[in-house]
Amino acid sequence: MIAENRDEIETEETDLLIVGAGPAGASLACFLSEYGLKGIMIAAAPGTAETPRAHITNMAALECLRDIGLEEECLAKATASQNMEHTRWCHSMAGDEYARIHSWGHDPHRHGDYSDASPCDHVDLPQTLAEPIMVNRARQRGWDIRFSTALTSFDDQGAKGVTSSIKEVDSGREYAIHSRFLFGCDGGRSQVVRQLNLPLLKKPGQGIALNVLVEVDLTHLIKTRVGNLHWCIQPDRPHPRWGHMAIVRMVKPWHEWMFIILPEPGWDPQVDKEPSNDEYMARVREFIGDDSIPAKLIGVSKWAINEIVAEQYSSPSGNIHCLGDAVHRHPPFNGLGSNTCIQDAYNLAWKTAYVLRGHAGQTLLKSYSIERQPVGLGVITRANQGLRDHAACLQALGVTEPNLARSTAAFNELKAATPGGAARRRAFRDAVANTSHEFHAVGQEMNQRYDGSPGIYFDDETEPRPELPEDPVLFHKISTYPGARLPHAWINTRKPSQPISTHDIAGKGRFTVITGPGDGHGQWRAAAAQASKTLGVDVQSVSVGYACDWEDVYFDWERRREVEDDGAVLVRPDRFVAWRAKEMPSEPGRKLEEVLRSVLCLDGAGNQANGSMSDGSQALESMKHDVEGGDAKFGPQDPAMHGPSQ
Repeated sequence: MIAENRDEIETEETDLLIVGAGPAGASLACFLSEYGLKGIMIAAAPGTAETPRAHITNMAALECLRDIGLEEECLAKATASQNMEHTRWCHSMAGDEYARIHSWGHDPHRHGDYSDASPCDHVDLPQTLAEPIMVNRARQRGWDIRFSTALTSFDDQGAKGVTSSIKEVDSGREYAIHSRFLFGCDGGRSQVVRQLNLPLLKKPGQGIALNVLVEVDLTHLIKTRVGNLHWCIQPDRPHPRWGHMAIVRMVKPWHEWMFIILPEPGWDPQVDKEPSNDEYMARVREFIGDDSIPAKLIGVSKWAINEIVAEQYSSPSGNIHCLGDAVHRHPPFNGLGSNTCIQDAYNLAWKTAYVLRGHAGQTLLKSYSIERQPVGLGVITRANQGLRDHAACLQALGVTEPNLARSTAAFNELKAATPGGAARRRAFRDAVANTSHEFHAVGQEMNQRYDGSPGIYFDDETEPRPELPEDPVLFHKISTYPGARLPHAWINTRKPSQPISTHDIAGKGRFTVITGPGDGHGQWRAAAAQASKTLGVDVQSVSVGYACDWEDVYFDWERRREVEDDGAVLVRPDRFVAWRAKEMPSEPGRKLEEVLRSVLCLDGAGNQANGSMSDGSQALESMKHDVEGGDAKFGPQDPAMHGPSQ
């Protein structure tokens, strides 16, 4: 980096400037560093997260971290999957339990759906532990990371790049950073989104939640209550308006817990008196249900329950890209927040690296918003629906009744041997079962499909994309149709060694051609070598099947590949399918080069045959329709409390 004096303001030079060091920014720096790229990452906060906001880390996010060798370190810090076995509804942590549901792949009837979908498992990795792992990796790879450093404004100069005005929070020193690209990863109050004036689609907020972090050892209770989420609901007890109920979330097993306290509808901390620390702890002890257990308050914070998504993620110039909570904000239900941030970064990193090195056309960067905005829209819609799904549980338990007498009567009716009691029990049972859309949403996590993207080649597909399952939230459709994630299958060497996933033979910053035993003369291998030489990009060819590079020992890849033995599946660096050949074309070398030129947008136009932006646009129009009548608000970001991603 070169410092120079422009109009008496010191200006530093770098290719890449990331604003924000949370899950989006820190992971983006990690992914970019895999391409040998370095830059500057700034954050207004004094350090990494002090509160464990996000915690559920799903398979899709871990796949991204697995690709760069961070999965093992994350698993070492995380609470293992078996400790996430249940979500419960109870009177208190020590008291009566109303119901429980298997969660995060632990339903005996759903194990296969999860093992088919990914080589990874869900784990519980709080943001306080995840961020240092990623920040340290980026720093080790040469990134200049500056905390207590804020972006105040920027000037997008088109072909000349972006000049950003920077201010050190503690000293007040001001300077500028000139970069080729600027990445807005600065959360729910994003200065980048605000200045870009990105249009945001907003639904009405769903109130405030209070995070009360408590040190309390519940190990003796968890032996019979294994799970990391516990709804504590007391319909038969009086409660303060601010402390209606709580979701008790494990932070560190089993001695640190977040009591996410949900107030009554309409309670407003700007109008109503906020509770004191003593009042918080008195309510927490009621949720614990055993006054003999010592408990210590660590901290309190509050957040707004938002339903907001940006209509686009990038600037018209292509110099500025926003990701993470800056462009999609929602409650923590379904555990999609930080996971989506990491996947945004994984998608954007390879495209940035290829464009920066001259291996791809600028149009490739337009595919970032085209591909990821519909995902963000689906995430905020699903997360808020997950919150709404719990309303039926609360209604069955009597929580929604207008006063204590009526809620107590409704709650007690659950025990009654009457038609009314039977009906209420059925309603509660059905409501709990419906929450599987939050706790077993493997389809929501894995069914991402990139349609209408210039980074995908559709021209050789003669049939429409296979339909998603009837319930696309609960169930994953495995396919190699272009724009789908690469199917996972366990493979091995002919003399068995440690099995690996098909995911492990792809990624690593390169394109991968996966073929089978029908390529007996190595035509795909020669085609990949020629494309690498001609285009200057890393394209490898790997065969999977009988007597191939890798043995398809369970025949799962053969069942999932959807191409013939001599066909091929082209996988992008982010392990999404870019193109497939159902069988060997007459000139595989020429065809592969044609496809890669299109996917890399080297023809200047990109390829949108058999696809358009309609899928994302239709979804966006649907959301607009849902909030007609003035509820939807379009326009630049306004200051709002930043809710935690899960």
